[in-house]
This record gives sequence, structure tokens and C-alpha cells, in this order.
Amino acid sequence: MTLETENSISIEYDASFVQRIFLNGFIPEPHYLVSDWSDKHRLLSGKSSAEPGQWKTARTPYLKEVMDELSTSSPTQRIVFMKGAQVGGTECGNNWIGYVIHIAPGPMMAVSPTVELAKRSSKQRIDPLLQDIPVLAERVKPQRERDSGNTILSKEFDGGFLVMTGANSAAGLRSMPARYLFMDEVDAYPGDVNGEGDPILLAERRSATFRNRRKIFLVSTPTVKGISRIQREFEKSDQRYFHMPCPKCDHYQYFKFTQLKWPEGEPNKTVYHCEECNYAIRNHEKTDMMAKGEWRPTAESIDGTIGYHLSSLYSPVGWFSWEDATVMYEEAKREPDLMKGFVNTVLGEPYEESSEAPQWQRLYERRQTYEQSIVPRDGLFLTAGVDVQKDRIECEVVAWGRDKKSWSVDYIVIDGDTARKETWERLNIEVLEKDWPHASGHTMPILVMAVDSGYATQDVYAFVRQHPQAVWGGSGARASQPRTVMAIKGQDRDTALILSVSKADTGGKRRGLRVWNVSGPVAKMELYRWLKLEWPTQEELENGIPMPTGACLFPEYGEEYFKQVTAERCVTKIVRGFPKQVWEKDPTRNNEALDCRVYARAAASVYGLDRMSDYKWRRLEEALGVNKKKPTRGVELPLPENGEDKPKSETKPKTNKPRFQQRKTVKADDPYL
Repeated sequence: MTLETENSISIEYDASFVQRIFLNGFIPEPHYLVSDWSDKHRLLSGKSSAEPGQWKTARTPYLKEVMDELSTSSPTQRIVFMKGAQVGGTECGNNWIGYVIHIAPGPMMAVSPTVELAKRSSKQRIDPLLQDIPVLAERVKPQRERDSGNTILSKEFDGGFLVMTGANSAAGLRSMPARYLFMDEVDAYPGDVNGEGDPILLAERRSATFRNRRKIFLVSTPTVKGISRIQREFEKSDQRYFHMPCPKCDHYQYFKFTQLKWPEGEPNKTVYHCEECNYAIRNHEKTDMMAKGEWRPTAESIDGTIGYHLSSLYSPVGWFSWEDATVMYEEAKREPDLMKGFVNTVLGEPYEESSEAPQWQRLYERRQTYEQSIVPRDGLFLTAGVDVQKDRIECEVVAWGRDKKSWSVDYIVIDGDTARKETWERLNIEVLEKDWPHASGHTMPILVMAVDSGYATQDVYAFVRQHPQAVWGGSGARASQPRTVMAIKGQDRDTALILSVSKADTGGKRRGLRVWNVSGPVAKMELYRWLKLEWPTQEELENGIPMPTGACLFPEYGEEYFKQVTAERCVTKIVRGFPKQVWEKDPTRNNEALDCRVYARAAASVYGLDRMSDYKWRRLEEALGVNKKKPTRGVELPLPENGEDKPKSETKPKTNKPRFQQRKTVKADDPYL
């Protein structure tokens, strides 16, 4: 028998060969479970595992059912795994990849959040998987061989192929039909891929032709409640939790963080209290408990999807302990910025962001009596945020101290047409070049000024070009010298405060100008968390209880300032059929004060607020003399001889006149007064 190929090359086949291939199509796939295959064949590489060697499902017994549902003998088509960190979710998917290549070959797609992450996963996880396991090495040719079908993002094997791609690539997601679909860390996927829709739906369309034979596995640590993809998929499933018997009373239960108990300040004594008999379970006892555990559904599945939820409290002994969890929780209580990470990565639950703005009246009532335009004693460096309007420039000067505490030093409005050079010259003279008095008696400059370039863009660029610019170094962004100025542009993405740096279009001039892309959602959500912090009482402060990390203090500004700084709120809207968090402004308020604070925060990040060491803080304190040590060079005033924060000769007499209200301006009808 002769077959003609597309290139007109004749290939001889005997009848028995054709018959054998035809009949093999009717042979059912073997009844072989993924967990059994893993225990027999899987080897963990030292490149990606803390415990290299033979895989043992008994080490993570909660993964057995999850893997077995991925086996071809199971009728389940969609499996969702919402989890904490360090429980083995990704390795579960890698075991499935090895099983497919060896036992049930077919077209398979593995989707990472980005193409770059897909390449990294291929090199660090998939290549060792294929090279270290003999039964897989036989089926996938080495990458070095010509025309082997083995590239970084594509692995061809007998009977099928594995394609790895990123959720940010629409071309990759629609490149091929796929019987098997492994989607890892789906909460990190972009909301929309090149205008073609949700990446999960795009990927799942690739499996439609396989109907009842397809397998789809979605794995992720959740992010924000209401917009988390893995939460959405889990809630449509039968919502299974891993129940285990108490060592004392045999009551079956699943681990809840609220049942962990420990003496104050002694996380090494953390125990888990049985919800039935209150028996104190030690961390090492969970090994025997999990060996007897079972998954139990708690809801009816909407579309037949099976869903699993697992927190890091189940992490095997030696990986992540209950003590580790309580230490992280104690740190998150002190540092509110860490709480989201704790809820997501330890509890494996979506974090519920506070979408409402703080009450402006509450902020107004707890104003401080420090003098406006003078930096308070604990303020150790200055930044400024500048918002540009058609007829004015608004600017807030903010002092920053240890534990990310901040003090609003002054709020200035410079009236004038921002298309005129003299308006910008006033910003330079009245704010940037000014030496700001410190409560210690010294003076200090603004270190970094961030100017919004969303309006009057070319005028902003011209102003920024006249001053030293911030740079992006090996350790992140940094200010090169005092009175650094940076042009910024707000973005809706919420992956980091400082997203990236781009080159500006400056009309063909040769000298480059950097524009810093700043995440408005990240900065605003952080600020609102800080503004909602509970403060110690006056008695607690006198007894040495410090202000919480991130506390924001303000002088006696007028009401308008606080209305502006709380003028927006975060709401969840349906965008192109999917939930998305967006920031909305109260139509009855201005929001320039909020924008200025956000820009000043970005400037503080560039200077190093988020990574500053204790040594750096001490150097700043010594320079100002606030720790009673000899100041370093560069201080403009000597230390007060009387030991007070301010020399007596500089102390102003008390007056019954009200302090200057909120902002300086030449207008007589200033609404802030």
C-alpha cells in the first residue's frame, strides 16, 4: 500500500501496519490513576523542589483525590483548586503532565500568567520532569536533536504534544485544539487578552471539540474578593474541604485559622483546638490526621465542576508550620499592608478590600496641633506631589518617618495659567527650592517631587527637564540627589505601586526624559487603609504604645482638604462581562488633594521608603539631631544647646489667632480658609 504525502513522497505501508494502527484506536485507555503513576515514576528535581527524590503521595495525602480526578478513568471534566502557598498544587499539575505523556497521550496546553513565566516554568520544572524520568525521556526527544519537536514552549511526544503559553498571548491561547488544559495561577491572568476576551474562556474553547473526553484543571492562590477568578470558579463547584479526625475524639473537621491558639508573643506554643472537644492538637499530629482525611463537598455544583479548597495550615510538617502562620499573622496585624498576603497565601482565601472611603469628619476631628509649614520632629525626609490643572498648580509637601508614618507639612496652591512659564517658576521658588524648617531647629529640602504629566504634558516635561531626574537602578528606583523631580503618569493596573519607566516623547530632543508609570489603585487602596487605622488613646500613647504603621497625621487644615482626600471609592463593575474594580469620584467633590498625596507617596517609594534599613533611618535621625547624637555634615543649623526640639529664641509666642488653614494662595476667597 502506498500513501502520497503533501510533498509527493511515496511511503510504503503494509496492510498489517495500517490495520494495527486502526484497531489501536478502539483500545480503551488503561485504568491507571495519576497518583499511582506519580508514586511509581515521578522524581522531584533539586532545581524546583526542597525535597528532591521519589514522589510520595503519602506526604501530601490531600492531593490524592485531586490527582485521581484528573485521571482518564474519572468522568469529571473540570477541576478547580483554590489553595494557599506551599501545599503542592503546581506539582500536582506537573504530575498530570507526566501521566498524559506516558499513559494517555493527546494534545495538551499549559497556561501560565505570562509567556515569560511559561518559559521559566518550562526550564525549571518541565525540562527536569522530562529528563529525569526514563519513561518520559523515551517519548520526548532531546532538545539538542534537529527537528526533535522539543522547544522551550513546545514538547512533542508519541501520540500528542504539550504547548506552553502565557495568558497574555491571544495567539498562544487559540493556537491549537487541546484535550487537556492546565491553567496555573489563574488569578494572575490579565482581564482581557488583546481585546479578545477573558483568557480562561479563550483557552477552554480549545477543548470544546473533545466534549466528554476533555480535562480542565484550574489552580490558583486567590486575590481580591469579588474579582478573583479562582473564587468565581470555586463557588460554581461543589466546594470540597479536606476533613480529618481529631486525635482524641475522632470528630471530623477541616482546619480553620480561628481554631489556632497561642500565648501572646509566644507563637512557638501554637496549638490547634478541636472544635468539638477542645483538645490541643500539636503541629506534628496533623500528619496522622491527614492520612485519615477525606474530601467532603459542601455545596451543589452548578455545571458539574469539582472544587477543592486548601489552606497552608495543611502544609506537611517541615514545609510550613502553624507557628509560621501565627508569626505571619502577628506581623500582618502590625503591618496592615501584609494582611492581604496572609489571607491569600496562608488561608487560601480571597481578601476583601474595604471599598468605602474613610469618613472625612473622622479625619477632621483627629487633626494635630503641630504648626503648618514646619516639619514635625519624627519626620525624617520630605517629598512632594504636584497636580496640574489649567488655571493652577496644587502641591502637597509630606514628611515621612519610621514605619511609614507621614505628616502633611503644607498644601500649596499656585494660581495661574499653567501654559505660562512664570507659573512653573513659582512652583520652583516657593516649593521645590525652599528650605523647610524642622522642629529640631534644622532645615531640610524636598528630596523628590512627583509631577503628574496627564495634563499640560509638554509643560510638565519642560519643568522636569530643568532638574535632576530619578533613576531606575539595580535595587529599584532611587533619587540621585536632593530636589529630584520626576514626571509620573497614573495607570489603572494594580500589580505594583511603581509599574514601569518609559521614555517620553519630547519633540525630538536628544536627551531622554523618564516618565514613571504609577498605579493609582495600589496607592489609593493603601492610603485608605492607613486613614482607617485605629489609633491608641492618649493614655496608651503616654504609656509608650506607638502609632500604628502607616499612620497619617495632618495639621489643622479646613474641611475641604479632608473632603478631597476621601473623594473617591473603589467599586466593582462588570466590564466586558467580567467583574473589575474601578475607582469612582464623588461628583460633588474635587479630588486634587487625593491625587497630590498619591504622587507624594510615589515619590517616597522612589526615595526608598519601602526598603529603607534601620541604618538609613538612624543616619537621617543623626543628621537632624532628633536622637540627641552629634549631627553629620550638611545640617544647616546647629543642635539646640538647651536640648529642646527648637531653640528658645525661635519659639513663637502663643496666640489666640487660628492657625493657617489648609493651603496657601493669593486668592482672597480661598475655600480652604
